[in-house]
Amino acid sequence: MIKINPYLNFNGNCLEAFGFYRDVFGGDFPYVGRFKDMPADPQYSISEELGQLIMHMSLPISEETVIMGSDTAPEFGGVTNFGNNVALMITADSKEEVDRIWAKLSIDAKISMPLADAFWGDYFGGLTDKFGISWMISAPSKKPE
Repeated sequence: MIKINPYLNFNGNCLEAFGFYRDVFGGDFPYVGRFKDMPADPQYSISEELGQLIMHMSLPISEETVIMGSDTAPEFGGVTNFGNNVALMITADSKEEVDRIWAKLSIDAKISMPLADAFWGDYFGGLTDKFGISWMISAPSKKPE
């Protein structure tokens, strides 16, 4: 079953915003990852300040809906502006389902992150479709045991 959830981008205040959303909706954060937690890449150094920014976090607000988010910075290839601060996150059951959706959604799209197995364990990609809507698509790389 495909799920679609909002993915919110912030300019350094993701943790503060998610604290606010937790106060509004309740719940807890199952994951809070910072950019310093990413595997080191010798081609890119991350300052201590940038390392503290949120790479990804989530807040389940119902059985079906999870608000997800991260911080952006010019050093990571972008700045959040009103209009590009929300993406729709598709979570599929399999790589095959992601590939099927990607093949159609990527027609005339701007690819921001090509489909690949990501270090956190999902098959993941991102794009902006021909109508200007940002999408992130993922599936677990391995079937749960």
